[in-house]
Amino acid sequence: MRSPRPYSPQAGPGAQSLTERRKAATQLDIARAACELFAEHGPDGTTAEDIAHRAGVALRTFYRYFRNKQEAVGPLLAGGGDAWRALLAEEEPGTPLDEALKRAVTRSLSDSQAVEEGLEVTRGLLRAAATDEALRAVWYRVNQDSEERLVPVIARLAGEDADPLGVRLLAAAATDAIRIALELWSTTDAPVSGPGSPAELAVRCLRDLTAAMPLLHRPGTTTPPSA
Repeated sequence: MRSPRPYSPQAGPGAQSLTERRKAATQLDIARAACELFAEHGPDGTTAEDIAHRAGVALRTFYRYFRNKQEAVGPLLAGGGDAWRALLAEEEPGTPLDEALKRAVTRSLSDSQAVEEGLEVTRGLLRAAATDEALRAVWYRVNQDSEERLVPVIARLAGEDADPLGVRLLAAAATDAIRIALELWSTTDAPVSGPGSPAELAVRCLRDLTAAMPLLHRPGTTTPPSA
Protein backbone atom coordinates (compact mmCIF):
# COMPACT_ATOMS: atom_id res chain seq x y z
CA MET A 1 0.00 0.00 0.00
CA ARG A 2 1.46 3.34 -1.02
CA SER A 3 1.98 5.96 1.60
CA PRO A 4 -0.06 9.15 1.25
CA ARG A 5 1.50 12.33 0.03
CA PRO A 6 2.84 14.51 2.82
CA TYR A 7 1.95 18.17 2.92
CA SER A 8 4.33 20.96 1.92
CA PRO A 9 3.84 24.28 0.30
CA GLN A 10 5.78 23.45 -2.80
CA ALA A 11 4.24 24.07 -6.19
CA GLY A 12 4.58 21.29 -8.71
CA PRO A 13 5.83 21.34 -12.29
CA GLY A 14 3.78 22.49 -15.24
CA ALA A 15 2.97 20.52 -18.36
CA GLN A 16 5.39 17.63 -18.90
CA SER A 17 6.36 15.37 -21.77
CA LEU A 18 5.74 11.62 -21.56
CA THR A 19 9.39 11.02 -20.69
CA GLU A 20 9.28 13.64 -17.96
CA ARG A 21 6.08 12.14 -16.55
CA ARG A 22 7.70 8.71 -16.44
CA LYS A 23 10.72 10.11 -14.64
CA ALA A 24 8.44 11.93 -12.21
CA ALA A 25 6.50 8.72 -11.57
CA THR A 26 9.71 6.85 -10.80
CA GLN A 27 10.81 9.62 -8.46
CA LEU A 28 7.47 9.44 -6.65
CA ASP A 29 7.74 5.67 -6.28
CA ILE A 30 11.16 6.11 -4.71
CA ALA A 31 9.89 8.94 -2.52
CA ARG A 32 6.96 6.86 -1.26
CA ALA A 33 9.31 4.01 -0.46
CA ALA A 34 11.59 6.38 1.45
CA CYS A 35 8.67 7.75 3.48
CA GLU A 36 7.47 4.27 4.34
CA LEU A 37 10.90 3.14 5.45
CA PHE A 38 11.60 6.32 7.40
CA ALA A 39 8.30 5.80 9.22
CA GLU A 40 9.19 2.19 9.98
CA HIS A 41 12.89 2.49 10.82
CA GLY A 42 13.79 6.19 10.86
CA PRO A 43 16.40 7.80 8.57
CA ASP A 44 19.29 6.27 10.54
CA GLY A 45 17.85 2.79 10.14
CA THR A 46 17.24 3.16 6.42
CA THR A 47 19.76 2.93 3.59
CA ALA A 48 19.58 3.97 -0.05
CA GLU A 49 19.71 0.28 -0.90
CA ASP A 50 16.65 -0.33 1.28
CA ILE A 51 14.73 2.43 -0.48
CA ALA A 52 15.68 1.23 -3.96
CA HIS A 53 14.64 -2.32 -3.08
CA ARG A 54 11.29 -1.18 -1.66
CA ALA A 55 10.66 0.96 -4.76
CA GLY A 56 11.59 -1.88 -7.10
CA VAL A 57 14.39 -0.03 -8.85
CA ALA A 58 18.13 -0.55 -9.18
CA LEU A 59 20.42 1.31 -6.82
CA ARG A 60 21.94 3.14 -9.79
CA THR A 61 18.44 4.35 -10.68
CA PHE A 62 18.06 5.72 -7.16
CA TYR A 63 21.29 7.69 -7.49
CA ARG A 64 20.30 8.93 -10.92
CA TYR A 65 17.59 10.98 -9.21
CA PHE A 66 18.83 11.56 -5.67
CA ARG A 67 22.21 12.25 -4.08
CA ASN A 68 21.26 10.72 -0.74
CA LYS A 69 18.44 8.97 1.08
CA GLN A 70 17.07 12.15 2.66
CA GLU A 71 16.63 13.86 -0.70
CA ALA A 72 14.41 10.99 -1.78
CA VAL A 73 11.46 12.42 0.17
CA GLY A 74 11.72 15.74 -1.69
CA PRO A 75 9.19 14.97 -4.45
CA LEU A 76 6.53 14.03 -1.93
CA LEU A 77 7.16 17.05 0.26
CA ALA A 78 7.15 19.24 -2.83
CA GLY A 79 4.04 17.64 -4.26
CA GLY A 80 2.01 18.42 -1.17
CA GLY A 81 1.89 22.07 -2.21
CA ASP A 82 0.39 21.40 -5.63
CA ALA A 83 -3.08 21.69 -4.13
CA TRP A 84 -2.20 24.90 -2.29
CA ARG A 85 -1.01 26.75 -5.39
CA ALA A 86 -3.75 25.30 -7.58
CA LEU A 87 -6.44 26.39 -5.13
CA LEU A 88 -4.99 29.88 -4.90
CA ALA A 89 -4.74 30.07 -8.69
CA GLU A 90 -8.48 29.36 -8.91
CA GLU A 91 -9.21 32.70 -7.26
CA GLU A 92 -10.26 35.56 -9.54
CA PRO A 93 -7.95 38.56 -9.95
CA GLY A 94 -9.20 41.38 -7.78
CA THR A 95 -10.37 39.05 -5.02
CA PRO A 96 -9.22 40.47 -1.66
CA LEU A 97 -5.89 38.76 -1.16
CA ASP A 98 -6.38 38.13 2.54
CA GLU A 99 -9.58 36.22 1.76
CA ALA A 100 -8.03 34.30 -1.15
CA LEU A 101 -4.99 33.25 0.84
CA LYS A 102 -6.91 32.18 3.94
CA ARG A 103 -9.41 30.24 1.84
CA ALA A 104 -6.70 28.42 -0.13
CA VAL A 105 -4.65 27.65 2.97
CA THR A 106 -7.66 26.28 4.84
CA ARG A 107 -8.86 24.16 1.93
CA SER A 108 -5.41 22.76 1.19
CA LEU A 109 -4.86 21.69 4.80
CA SER A 110 -8.25 20.13 5.46
CA ASP A 111 -11.46 18.67 4.06
CA SER A 112 -9.98 15.43 2.76
CA GLN A 113 -8.98 12.07 4.21
CA ALA A 114 -6.01 12.01 1.83
CA VAL A 115 -4.88 15.42 3.12
CA GLU A 116 -5.23 14.29 6.72
CA GLU A 117 -3.22 11.12 6.05
CA GLY A 118 -0.59 13.16 4.26
CA LEU A 119 -0.34 15.52 7.20
CA GLU A 120 0.41 12.62 9.53
CA VAL A 121 3.22 11.54 7.19
CA THR A 122 4.52 15.10 7.22
CA ARG A 123 4.44 15.15 11.02
CA GLY A 124 6.65 12.07 11.09
CA LEU A 125 9.10 13.52 8.56
CA LEU A 126 9.37 16.83 10.42
CA ARG A 127 9.96 15.06 13.71
CA ALA A 128 12.73 13.07 12.06
CA ALA A 129 14.15 16.26 10.55
CA ALA A 130 14.61 17.71 14.02
CA THR A 131 17.60 15.41 14.49
CA ASP A 132 18.60 14.87 10.86
CA GLU A 133 20.36 17.85 9.29
CA ALA A 134 20.16 16.52 5.72
CA LEU A 135 16.42 15.88 5.98
CA ARG A 136 15.93 19.34 7.45
CA ALA A 137 17.86 20.84 4.51
CA VAL A 138 15.44 19.17 2.09
CA TRP A 139 12.49 20.72 3.94
CA TYR A 140 14.05 24.19 3.84
CA ARG A 141 14.86 23.90 0.14
CA VAL A 142 11.31 22.82 -0.64
CA ASN A 143 9.99 25.89 1.14
CA GLN A 144 12.40 28.22 -0.66
CA ASP A 145 11.31 26.81 -4.01
CA SER A 146 7.71 27.20 -2.94
CA GLU A 147 8.14 30.86 -2.16
CA GLU A 148 9.68 31.54 -5.56
CA ARG A 149 6.94 29.69 -7.45
CA LEU A 150 4.22 31.40 -5.48
CA VAL A 151 5.29 34.86 -6.62
CA PRO A 152 3.68 34.77 -10.10
CA VAL A 153 0.43 33.37 -8.67
CA ILE A 154 0.13 36.25 -6.23
CA ALA A 155 1.24 38.76 -8.85
CA ARG A 156 -1.58 37.63 -11.15
CA LEU A 157 -4.18 38.00 -8.40
CA ALA A 158 -2.82 41.37 -7.31
CA GLY A 159 -2.92 42.84 -10.82
CA GLU A 160 -0.56 44.71 -13.12
CA ASP A 161 -0.11 47.64 -10.74
CA ALA A 162 1.06 45.47 -7.86
CA ASP A 163 4.25 46.54 -6.12
CA PRO A 164 6.87 43.77 -6.72
CA LEU A 165 8.17 44.25 -3.19
CA GLY A 166 4.72 43.68 -1.72
CA VAL A 167 4.19 40.62 -3.91
CA ARG A 168 7.48 39.08 -2.80
CA LEU A 169 6.78 39.83 0.85
CA LEU A 170 3.33 38.28 0.64
CA ALA A 171 4.71 35.15 -1.06
CA ALA A 172 7.27 34.84 1.72
CA ALA A 173 4.67 35.39 4.43
CA ALA A 174 2.25 32.85 2.97
CA THR A 175 4.98 30.24 2.61
CA ASP A 176 6.28 30.83 6.12
CA ALA A 177 2.77 30.74 7.55
CA ILE A 178 2.32 27.16 6.37
CA ARG A 179 5.90 26.14 7.20
CA ILE A 180 5.74 27.47 10.75
CA ALA A 181 2.29 25.99 11.31
CA LEU A 182 3.41 22.54 10.18
CA GLU A 183 6.63 22.67 12.17
CA LEU A 184 4.84 23.73 15.35
CA TRP A 185 2.04 21.21 14.87
CA SER A 186 4.51 18.39 14.26
CA THR A 187 5.93 18.84 17.77
CA THR A 188 2.52 18.19 19.31
CA ASP A 189 -0.09 15.46 19.27
CA ALA A 190 -2.79 17.89 18.13
CA PRO A 191 -5.35 16.52 15.64
CA VAL A 192 -5.23 17.15 11.90
CA SER A 193 -8.43 19.17 12.11
CA GLY A 194 -10.05 21.51 14.61
CA PRO A 195 -8.26 23.44 17.38
CA GLY A 196 -4.49 23.27 17.09
CA SER A 197 -4.63 21.78 13.59
CA PRO A 198 -2.32 22.86 10.77
CA ALA A 199 -5.15 24.77 9.07
CA GLU A 200 -5.97 26.77 12.18
CA LEU A 201 -2.32 27.47 12.96
CA ALA A 202 -1.55 28.47 9.37
CA VAL A 203 -4.40 30.99 9.26
CA ARG A 204 -3.19 32.48 12.56
CA CYS A 205 0.37 32.68 11.26
CA LEU A 206 -0.79 34.24 8.00
CA ARG A 207 -2.81 36.87 9.85
CA ASP A 208 0.07 37.77 12.16
CA LEU A 209 2.74 37.76 9.46
CA THR A 210 0.76 40.00 7.11
CA ALA A 211 -0.68 42.38 9.72
CA ALA A 212 1.96 45.07 9.20
CA MET A 213 2.72 44.48 5.53
CA PRO A 214 2.91 47.41 3.10
CA LEU A 215 0.21 47.86 0.48
CA LEU A 216 0.69 45.76 -2.63
CA HIS A 217 -0.02 48.57 -5.06
CA ARG A 218 2.39 51.33 -5.99
CA PRO A 219 1.73 54.84 -4.71
CA GLY A 220 -0.73 56.69 -6.91
CA THR A 221 -2.69 53.62 -7.98
CA THR A 222 -5.95 52.19 -6.75
CA THR A 223 -5.28 49.79 -3.92
CA PRO A 224 -7.62 46.79 -3.63
CA PRO A 225 -8.06 45.00 -0.30
CA SER A 226 -5.04 42.87 0.49
CA ALA A 227 -3.71 40.58 3.21
